[in-house]
Amino acid sequence: MAAGVIHMTTDTDSGGIPHQARASTGIDGLDNILGGGLPTHHLYLVEGTPGSGKTTLGLQFLRRGAEDGEKGLYITLSETAAELRTVAASHGWSLKGVEVFDLVTEEGLSPEFEQSILHSSEVELGETTRGVMAAVQRLKPKRVVFDSLSEMRLLAQNPLRYRRQVLALKGFFANCGCTVLLLDDRSAFNDDLQLHSIAHGVISLEQLVDQYGPERRHLRVVKMRGIRFRGGQHDFSLETGGISVFPRLIAAEHRSALESCSVSTGTAALDRLLGAGLARGTSTLFSGPSGVGKTTAALACIRAALLRGERAVYYLFDEGLGTLLIRSRALGLSVDEYLENGQLQIRTLDPAEVSPGHFAHMVRSAVEERGVQIVAIDSLNAYLQAMTGDKHLLLQMHELLTYLNQRGVVTILILGLHGVLGDTRADVDLSYLSDAAMQFRFFEARGSLLKAVSVVKSRTSAHELTIREFRLGPRGVEVGEALTDFDGVLSGVTTYRGTQPLLSEARGAAEH
Repeated sequence: MAAGVIHMTTDTDSGGIPHQARASTGIDGLDNILGGGLPTHHLYLVEGTPGSGKTTLGLQFLRRGAEDGEKGLYITLSETAAELRTVAASHGWSLKGVEVFDLVTEEGLSPEFEQSILHSSEVELGETTRGVMAAVQRLKPKRVVFDSLSEMRLLAQNPLRYRRQVLALKGFFANCGCTVLLLDDRSAFNDDLQLHSIAHGVISLEQLVDQYGPERRHLRVVKMRGIRFRGGQHDFSLETGGISVFPRLIAAEHRSALESCSVSTGTAALDRLLGAGLARGTSTLFSGPSGVGKTTAALACIRAALLRGERAVYYLFDEGLGTLLIRSRALGLSVDEYLENGQLQIRTLDPAEVSPGHFAHMVRSAVEERGVQIVAIDSLNAYLQAMTGDKHLLLQMHELLTYLNQRGVVTILILGLHGVLGDTRADVDLSYLSDAAMQFRFFEARGSLLKAVSVVKSRTSAHELTIREFRLGPRGVEVGEALTDFDGVLSGVTTYRGTQPLLSEARGAAEH
């Protein structure tokens, strides 16, 4: 039995849908969306504008069949066999086991064949159809890719004749036991829904070009008869090596029973401020203006987890890895040894290059394959640039955080605020999505620009309502006593009403 095919049985799944033999598409993410691959012996439509990845998908489908011992046939009306081999070579592929049949050859365009090639559309369409059938009967393939339907549409010139020819091909392929992909470049003036009704399933590929950055590609299964599939829009990438599809994350599919417990941030005073540290299966938002210490505080929490023997991943959108490591060493928070042994992974990402679906796939792989227990995302401001709008950001982040919570992961989110003192604003409000929110602020006192930290929300513990001084020094993160003698800390301009020493003053007194 071929590895890519699961034979049909008379059993049914929990929803009463009969099990069917499946043909793997050669793309793991697409197989996941389809629940195991395409049901065999049917005809499918793959539609998309030129450059969206149809040819690459077709080649991956045939190559997977060849790996499983199934003969494949690529019928091309729009590209030459040499061009197809060039495409395959660009991905580092060999087309061994895949037959390429070029219907329009140099011989067919020679003067002696001019009558049959350039005659009326009826003659040309009939010859094209007979050529396809002859190739299939001669090679007896299990998988067929037909590229492309736009050429047949032009030859037909009549919607009725075009539909009849497609139906004839559908019946012919079914009798031959073939699983067929029909590629269409959407060159019709109007959406050609006739093909949708004829095909057993429809997969739509889209590419969007923004003002900056590369194209963003999306895949959607428009319909698929007889099977359950994951609907909606799924991101995919087209790179050297082929198509990679990132199935849309659905948090409800990953529910599990977890015991609630808390872990230390690595700073006892910060643990007390949070009530009991960071709770597993929750997300904590670190918000504050640039330079206030959010990243360093997150890194301190990560280092505490590493010291406990946990695995961690830090997604860095804003800062360079070298700068982060230099600062961590200067503050006594070096993580170099953990990077070397693989316990910590720091991924520097360009928000212009990574799609939301790809990012969610990275996070999921880290949790499920590497056993990561703590995740930091720095920062949400840069992540926002990877999205098409605030609504999409909130929906994507909600699913991702719910998934991480259900897996018992400690998640730290960093959000930069605009401004330094006074009224500060964020690009987007994510405080309601997080389970805890820690606010970092600058305030002015005694001629210095100082820092304060407070916890404004916690769903899992009774947190302190105090505002404490916060400082970064050679010993890492320091949190002082509650600023009871200061008023107006959150507004940025304070009024001093007592004798309480600050962290710098307390250290100076101790040294004397």
